[in-house]
Amino acid sequence: MQLVADVGGIPGKDCNGFCKYCYFRKVKDVKSFGCAYCLPNKVGCDRCSKGVSETQGEFKSPFQVISEVQNALMMNMQPGKITANISGGGDISCYPHLETLTSNLNQLSIPSVLSYTCGKGINDGEIASRLINNGVEEVSFTIFSSSPELRREWVKDQHPEEALKACKIFCENIKLTGAAVIIPGVNDGDVLRETCNALEEWGAQGMLLMRFANTFNEGLILGNEPILKGIESQPVEDFAELVRQINSEYNFRVSGTPLCDPETGGPFAIAKDENEVFLQFIKPVTGEATIITSKIAAPFISKIFDKLEVDTVNVVAVEKEIACLITKEDLEQIDLSELKDSVIIPGRSFVHQLDAERILSADGVERLVGRGPDTLTVDGELSIDMTDENVIETELEQFNDLVDAINFFGMRRKKKKKKDLV
Repeated sequence: MQLVADVGGIPGKDCNGFCKYCYFRKVKDVKSFGCAYCLPNKVGCDRCSKGVSETQGEFKSPFQVISEVQNALMMNMQPGKITANISGGGDISCYPHLETLTSNLNQLSIPSVLSYTCGKGINDGEIASRLINNGVEEVSFTIFSSSPELRREWVKDQHPEEALKACKIFCENIKLTGAAVIIPGVNDGDVLRETCNALEEWGAQGMLLMRFANTFNEGLILGNEPILKGIESQPVEDFAELVRQINSEYNFRVSGTPLCDPETGGPFAIAKDENEVFLQFIKPVTGEATIITSKIAAPFISKIFDKLEVDTVNVVAVEKEIACLITKEDLEQIDLSELKDSVIIPGRSFVHQLDAERILSADGVERLVGRGPDTLTVDGELSIDMTDENVIETELEQFNDLVDAINFFGMRRKKKKKKDLV
């Protein structure tokens, strides 16, 4: 069982300054979007306001974090190994009590996992050895590049040599997965391969490639687009091809987000022809509904329902490329004539129920709007630590949840015969 040890922190403030490509750079006041967790009659809650911009609080004391971990442990007593996933809104390498926290967790026989850090808070590479001695077993390290000069310029790392030294020590002793947001013309091509060469030589176990987002449709919903003027993101398929190329050239595990994971076939592994046999484990569809989803996910979902030979479900794509980042602005661009009387929107989308119903019924057809599951597939960020069997099992579970939503919200109502009306 893995418990979250949230140290808090605010992007830009508790990470030694924004990286040049940071998703949260240039964000000012964030409006309340609305979401599934809002009150029925009120747009706005912590998740869709402070939560989406990760501005919920500054760094916490180690005693508060330990207390929260202990409370979570008491509430979720399960057999098996327990680890603490240390994460926060800032960069956890900038957390001033990181050594104290990991030491205290270790005294409780709870090993630690360092969630995404780019190492900007490291001014002494030997801290990696001390953290390992404190029970740190795994690290996700956003390296960006093995070039100190590029890290200094793009990550705003004041001590890039020390951060890279720490990365090397982690690689040599525990499980480290590298990560890099790929900026076209900056850290791709030969630069990316030099980075992968270094990680492979040091002993890294994986590398996550993340496509740079620079527009609203690519996922920048905080009013801060473009983050970098004059830079265009790679087309999604070109990025997927890059992931496949890097995976073929190196021995460690390589995955990408939003596309693709060459080892598991994700996202939407069950859409692949070779995995068609697993579709027999999806429940029968008895309802009629339209599924609204992202531009990237739509072709996969359509293919799955086509393989299931379901003609009562259609899929409508918005221009947004990430389904969980769909907002009401995306819904307003939909051709309502394409919609059935029942509509399923992504579970985690940033749309209040009242807004969804109003927008999707604006043509005079009173539509029933339901929410599907939070996810329908496993993103490369998670699948990099999973087997293809794990991914397929997870996707089948999520698709069955989607079918339940279709069958519930899109329940076919029997038309009354004339004699019943007499």
